[in-house]
Amino acid sequence: MAKIKSTKNKTIDFDVEQGKKYIDRCLVLNDDVSVNLETLINKTILGDTFKLIKNIPSNSVDLLIADPPYNLSKNYHGNKFQKTNSDNYKNYTLEWLKECKRIMKPNASIYVCCDWESSLIIGNLMYDLFNIQNRITWQREKGRGALSNWKNAMEDIWFGTKSNEYTFNVDKVMCRRKVIAPYKIGGKPKDWEETTEGNFRNTFPSNFWDDISIPYWSMPENTEHPTQKPEKLIAKLVLASSNENDIVFDPFLGSGTTSVVAKKLNRRYFGIEQNPQYCGWAEYRLELAEKNKDIQGYVNGVFWERNTLAIQNKEKKGDNI
Repeated sequence: MAKIKSTKNKTIDFDVEQGKKYIDRCLVLNDDVSVNLETLINKTILGDTFKLIKNIPSNSVDLLIADPPYNLSKNYHGNKFQKTNSDNYKNYTLEWLKECKRIMKPNASIYVCCDWESSLIIGNLMYDLFNIQNRITWQREKGRGALSNWKNAMEDIWFGTKSNEYTFNVDKVMCRRKVIAPYKIGGKPKDWEETTEGNFRNTFPSNFWDDISIPYWSMPENTEHPTQKPEKLIAKLVLASSNENDIVFDPFLGSGTTSVVAKKLNRRYFGIEQNPQYCGWAEYRLELAEKNKDIQGYVNGVFWERNTLAIQNKEKKGDNI
């Protein structure tokens, strides 16, 4: 007997037939025909990145965010990726990375997501192709335990640029942190804020992020995609490395998180995804973003720590906290 879903379960999960009207909104391109950039803007492109990216105009993207298949055997709702040896995965990665560099503007940035194992390959290739600015490590607060090894609870994001001139809006990605040892001068807080909910400071972001919640069943952004990235994670990249009306591109769009976040933050966007079901989910989420531009954990221009939802809600309503 089929399970009855809780009314609080907001997970997006419909099949190709149920999502036909959303899939029909997607752009389908011929593999061998060059396209005008304006044709792509604010579109979900249904197709194979390795074929279609070759037809995207050079020097056209301000920010590129990629979450490629890690070198793990994984079933993406019928599209299977099979783990291969290091050389094959290196060649696979190099092929799409070279095309990504071509379509990036001279002052563009690129972020590439990976796990610890694929990071060894992707990081080296990034060093060869781009100016490496940093490696971000973020904490996944959930995951399966391991009896004979440490549980994988971290992932990397390599941050590269095409040149030494690039956008980085550090003031847009400040982090709201509790002050453990408040310091005062003349009886007044020094660089922190005293509230009824505690003492807080807005701090500069580091390259280790421990404030990210993986989407779960009661969150509106959650889908049945097996490797969905949180909107909060992508929002940090978009805000830091692009400006409003810039063009953000994702060559492995999945369930659409990069496009959704770009839309919520007033950027132009496009992405390629080969799975029709995921394209449908992406278009559905983009429709939802028309009415709701909230990003979990990002309130009034700052990123909040995990487990501070009640305080975030007060801040959002303008209550005196």
